[in-house]
Amino acid sequence: QVQLVESGGGLVQAGGSLRLSCVAAGRTFRSYAMGWFRQAPGKEREFVAATRWSGSGGSVYYTDYADSVKGRFTISRDDAKNTVYLQMNSLKPEDTAVYYCAADSKVTTDSAKYRYWGQGTQVTVSS
Repeated sequence: QVQLVESGGGLVQAGGSLRLSCVAAGRTFRSYAMGWFRQAPGKEREFVAATRWSGSGGSVYYTDYADSVKGRFTISRDDAKNTVYLQMNSLKPEDTAVYYCAADSKVTTDSAKYRYWGQGTQVTVSS
């Protein structure tokens, strides 16, 4: 069982930045793939970014991004702090959504494959 708690959401003007954090309760955090998803009103939940330790030793991580956020968002993790981050730059009004972090054993862009979810944090970008 993994419990996830997101923070860092808020209201920001277009072009601004926010950093979301997701803290996981559990002793095997490094073994989990972590994903960020978002859901805007009236829309389905969509993939934003994901990361997983490569398992090859050292600090090599696999990352993946939705096309809509490539070059603007960066996912990272601090396994010593059981935390995954989403740095969001050059925010646009269309980035407005509730952002969720998720965890599971395999990295994927499919939200249905993640077993563990946080409660979500609201991000609102004004024009």
